[in-house]
Amino acid sequence: QVQLVESGGGLVQAGGSLRLSCAASRNIFSLNTMDWYRQAPGKGRELVATFATGSNTDIADSEKGRFTISRDNEKNTVFLQMNNLKPEDTAVYYCHAKRLFSSYEWWGQGTQVTVSS
Repeated sequence: QVQLVESGGGLVQAGGSLRLSCAASRNIFSLNTMDWYRQAPGKGRELVATFATGSNTDIADSEKGRFTISRDNEKNTVFLQMNNLKPEDTAVYYCHAKRLFSSYEWWGQGTQVTVSS
């Protein structure tokens, strides 16, 4: 089993920055793709960033240049750095892990990000 715990959310003014953290209960990076999703009020869940096995990363087209995903292998933690935040970034942000060649996947509980104008 894998447990994922997000942190780092909060209230920030437009133009500010936040760094979200996703701490895994054990070292899973060699076997899992890590993702950040978000879900705004009244909207569906949206994929924001991916850190695949190896060092392959991807950011949603709409957020390239503002968001970056990174990983600290020693701390079993994945980060989402968000710069120049906009009110439309307001959402609950979820960490997600998908095991390779398996149906297993895990979700964190989410962390709230609120961007005021």
